[in-house]
Amino acid sequence: MTANEATPSLLLNGLDGSNPLGFLAAIGVLRIATKVASQSDWRVRWEMRAGQWSPVLMRNARLTADSLIDLLIPALAAMKDDPSFRFADDLTISCEEFRKVARSAYNAADLTDRHYADFIAAFGCDSLQVSAKDQRIQDTALRTMSGAGHQHFIGSMRELVEKTNPGHLRASLFESWQYSDSKPSLRWDPLDDRRYALRWEEPSGDPVRTMRGANRLAVEALPLFPTAPGERKLHTTGFTQRRSEGVLFTWPIWEMPLNIDTVRSLLSLAELQKPRPDRKNLFARGIVEIYRSQRITRDKYRNFAPAVPV
Repeated sequence: MTANEATPSLLLNGLDGSNPLGFLAAIGVLRIATKVASQSDWRVRWEMRAGQWSPVLMRNARLTADSLIDLLIPALAAMKDDPSFRFADDLTISCEEFRKVARSAYNAADLTDRHYADFIAAFGCDSLQVSAKDQRIQDTALRTMSGAGHQHFIGSMRELVEKTNPGHLRASLFESWQYSDSKPSLRWDPLDDRRYALRWEEPSGDPVRTMRGANRLAVEALPLFPTAPGERKLHTTGFTQRRSEGVLFTWPIWEMPLNIDTVRSLLSLAELQKPRPDRKNLFARGIVEIYRSQRITRDKYRNFAPAVPV
């Protein structure tokens, strides 16, 4: 019996590692589970099942679908008053306003809990503004909306926190995605790209259909993608920008069970952001696949294209 077989594990077969939303939801599960029950030594690895990479969650205690849902629900529900989602509806705020929020998050952080500070660091930075005339902050590359069409980036997160239930989580984690939930959607799923050219009929009047549980869990992944100021622009972990291709999101798939700290390091590997990553080098680190998705901007919205192996 291998070490992996001896460790209690749970296949999250609803999540597809090639889908940006599925990947973010998987590491969101790992992060929140680790935060709630750190003594359980939570880890995750990826396994090829039915033609897709699905995450396998592991811990040093019995693990079932019911026990995972029972652990996640109170932890997620407890965040209804979390200040991370209360300071604004969107990230269209000035550097001065955001600096006050960041200071508040800094003062609230301690050695046992830096949750608020990690979210703020993922949202943006007060040291870089959009332009000399536009004093709004530069923000995360994961931001997909800013209030147009009544779609609010942080406001949607707040709604997901308030309205996600056990059924939403179970459908996203353990079932084939049926897209039976109504908005909000954070537009991290390539199927959220609803351009007319990609549809049989004009889509503007169609109701938004999404997987609410996956969106809610993906919110929990944000602190693993902090932003950092460069010389002239803000950088987001996992992203790069090229003149010919625009903004690209790249993430790894690994087979060895890794804890949250190792996953955090893996996401920030510079090798992943190269036009052609050195697969031999990355395989030596346990990475068996690399996916890349182009972020697309149409009108006032952003979406992510279907990912391709790099």
